[in-house]
Amino acid sequence: MAKKRPQTKAKRPQLTDGEIPVVGAREPCPCGSGRRYKACHGRAAAQAETELVQRPFEGLPGECDWVALRELVPAATVPLTLKGGLPEGVPSVTLATVLPMAWPALRRDDGSVLLGLQNDTASGDISRDLADTLQRALEAKPGTPVQGRRAPADGPRLQDLLDAEGAFEPVVHPGFEFWVPDAENATPEVTASLERANAAAIPTVRLQGVDAAYWCETPDKNHLRWVMPHAEERLLDALARLHAAGRSSLGEGTRLVGSFRAHGLTVPVWDLPSGVTADDIEKPAAEFAERLATALATDAPLTPEERRARGGLTNRQVTLS
Repeated sequence: MAKKRPQTKAKRPQLTDGEIPVVGAREPCPCGSGRRYKACHGRAAAQAETELVQRPFEGLPGECDWVALRELVPAATVPLTLKGGLPEGVPSVTLATVLPMAWPALRRDDGSVLLGLQNDTASGDISRDLADTLQRALEAKPGTPVQGRRAPADGPRLQDLLDAEGAFEPVVHPGFEFWVPDAENATPEVTASLERANAAAIPTVRLQGVDAAYWCETPDKNHLRWVMPHAEERLLDALARLHAAGRSSLGEGTRLVGSFRAHGLTVPVWDLPSGVTADDIEKPAAEFAERLATALATDAPLTPEERRARGGLTNRQVTLS
């Protein structure tokens, strides 16, 4: 009869949860438990990948503009303010809608950092993925891009890295020349990427009189796309009240046609005649903001006409994210 082997207990983990790196699913877990990563600390990482954060930019200054730059605006930049100030050797950190060759981030030769916003992310929390990219860009060698990766499940979010009191003031550009300080000396790959991006960019202007409203020009008609911070149901009720009363337009020839859903916020969209410019729509947009504020403050039940208007608006919603 074979002698029983004495059972040995797994070694006690030597690392805390915050120190455990991400490894392959079938590799031994770095915590020292003796189990595979996927059966140990990888469970939390897998859950973080699939859990969708509905409002990833909530709590950041300019949440509505974050959503617009992520989903609607082709070319824009925003200076970012870090908690505790900039690290030594980093003169500035700038958020950009898109970077050359879709790099997640770039540490320029002068040490400054560009962080790309319109990139695919590996988890359901865009804020955590961007924060991981930003941290690696701050430590990258000058003159090098930062590649994408799966962010640690317990890593910081943008809300942990950015100053909550810092301003968020997007600058919309007609093209992507901000990629290259010296276009004449850019590599052929970057030059080709710049030309392709400029050819595809839709002319876009951010309105000055209201928050997070963006005019854009397309071949057939122009549009106003306005990211709003209000709760979706309450906003749709208010828009329905105005629509039923014939007060939802932005002037002659304009029409509220529906809305987008993006990152937990609602984005009403108006069709505008092709001759209506961003300057032309400034005053009507400010006047509409006043009408909307009044409608949002109304708690009366919707009338039959308003319910029909609301149903029409709901049927014309498109979810972007």
